[in-house]
Amino acid sequence: MTQETLRYATGRTDLGLVLAAVSETGLRLAILGDDAKALAADLAARFPAAQLVEDNAALAPALKSLAALVAEPGKPVDLPLDAAGTPLQQEVWTALRAIPAGSTASYAEVAAAIGRPKAARAVAQACAANPLAVITPCHRVVRADGGLSGYRWGVERKRALLAREAAL
Repeated sequence: MTQETLRYATGRTDLGLVLAAVSETGLRLAILGDDAKALAADLAARFPAAQLVEDNAALAPALKSLAALVAEPGKPVDLPLDAAGTPLQQEVWTALRAIPAGSTASYAEVAAAIGRPKAARAVAQACAANPLAVITPCHRVVRADGGLSGYRWGVERKRALLAREAAL
């Protein structure tokens, strides 16, 4: 079995840093944070068997697209995606990408949308495992009462992304 190679780079957005990692098929990971070393450590922890190659030049277009998406979260994304996940996670992530910019849905509403009305907790776990920040907009999922719940990349980023979408 050959070792997978992931090329990655870190860039700036107006909400902090973004690390993008691509496989031969497409964007495997897009994560947000404030520290490049911590983001690289997260990448290494998620893909311990992969060969990781920093490649700023090759990922410059993807980083530019991701920065634009953070600035304007409703923009369409024109990047090939290669997010690995369980079948349930893939269902949830597809449902999240169907939530229009400027809208939100509760965990229970997402569970109902995928035909699993009792799976709100599994939806929350799939959101937490989301490898494609902003592209798969888990920031659009809120508590049943409309309140903001946790966000892997910080509740302040979630609040900022939702405010930007509301202004569209």
